[in-house]
Amino acid sequence: MEMEGNAAQPLTCSNDAERVDPYGFERHHDFEPYKEMMNEYVAVLNRRSMRWSKLLQEKPHVEKNLTVKRYVRKGVPNEHRARIWMAASGAQKQLQSNPGYYQSLLAMEHDSMLKDTIQTDMHRTFPDNVLFRSKAEPSLQKALFNVLLAYGHHNKAVGYCQGMNFIAGYLIIITKDEEKSFWLMDALLVRMLPDYYSPAMLGLKTDQEVLGELVKTKCPAVGQLMAQYPGIWTLVVSRWFICLYIDILPIETVLRVWDCLFYEGSKVLFRVALTLIIHHQQEILRARSLMDVWECFKQITSGAFTLDCHNFMQKIFAEPGSLSMATIDKLREKCRQRILEEESGQP
Repeated sequence: MEMEGNAAQPLTCSNDAERVDPYGFERHHDFEPYKEMMNEYVAVLNRRSMRWSKLLQEKPHVEKNLTVKRYVRKGVPNEHRARIWMAASGAQKQLQSNPGYYQSLLAMEHDSMLKDTIQTDMHRTFPDNVLFRSKAEPSLQKALFNVLLAYGHHNKAVGYCQGMNFIAGYLIIITKDEEKSFWLMDALLVRMLPDYYSPAMLGLKTDQEVLGELVKTKCPAVGQLMAQYPGIWTLVVSRWFICLYIDILPIETVLRVWDCLFYEGSKVLFRVALTLIIHHQQEILRARSLMDVWECFKQITSGAFTLDCHNFMQKIFAEPGSLSMATIDKLREKCRQRILEEESGQP
C-alpha cells in the first residue's frame, strides 16, 4: 500500500519557526547546526543526484558492481533510496516473487496479543516526529502498525520486539510504501541480521562480542580498558546495533549508513562502531569507572563529527582499515560458541 505525501525531501529545510527537518523530526536543540550542515551538504546532494539520475538512465536495472558500490558509499539521493535499497538487499526480488502476500497477511485473523503489544508501542515511536502523531494528516502510525502486524505473522520466530518499531518507522519515512517497508524489514531481520530480534537475541549478543574482539585488534588501548569491565559491550553498544543507529546518530548520517548496510551487509555496522571508538579513543581512555565509560559512549555519537555525514562516511571506510566479511564470520563463530558455552554452563 503506497502512501501519499512528501515525508522526506532532504534538499530543503523547513522554516525556522517550525524547527522540523524534512523527515518530520522536531529539532528544538540542534536546529541551527543541522541547518548549517544541510546548507553545505545540499551541494553534495545535488551533485550526487545528477550522477545517480544519469547512471540509472543508462542502467535501469541496479547491478552490484564497483561503480554502484562507489556511488552508494558517496550517498544515495533520497529520491532513489527506496529503489536502491530494494534492489541491493534482495527485497525487490522477494516482493515480485510474492504478489499479494503482504495484503494476505493483513487480511488474516490477527493474534490479539501481537496486536496489543504493537499498539502499546505506537505512541512511543518517534514522539518527536510530527508525521507519527495520531492527529497528523495523514498519520504514519497506521502504516507502521500494519507493517509490524504483517511482519509479526510472517516471521513467527521473531513476532514483535522493541526496536523493530523504529526500524519500520524509518523505512516508511523513506519508501512511503508499506509493502516495500515490509520486504526491506525482512531483508534486514532474516538475511542481514539473523537472530538479532529472536527471543534469545543470540545474533545481537554475538555481534557485541565481535566488536569487542575487533577493538582489541584495531584499538588495543581501548580494548584493555574495556576488558576491566565484564559485560561492558552489552551496556554501551546494544542500542547501537539493535536500533541500527536510529536515535543514536543524526538522521542524515543514519540514512547514509543504511545506504551501505543494504548494499554491503552487516559489516558496515562494525565500521561505524569502530570509527566512533577509534576517533574518540583519547576521551574513552580518560574514563576511570564503568559509569565514565558508559557516559563517554553516549557522548561520542553526537556533535560535529557525526553530524557531518559526508565526512563521517568517508572516515568509516578509512579509519578502521581493512575489514572483510570473512574476518567477521570467523569472529562470529568464535564468539557465538563462547556465548553458548557460557549460557549452558559448560567450561
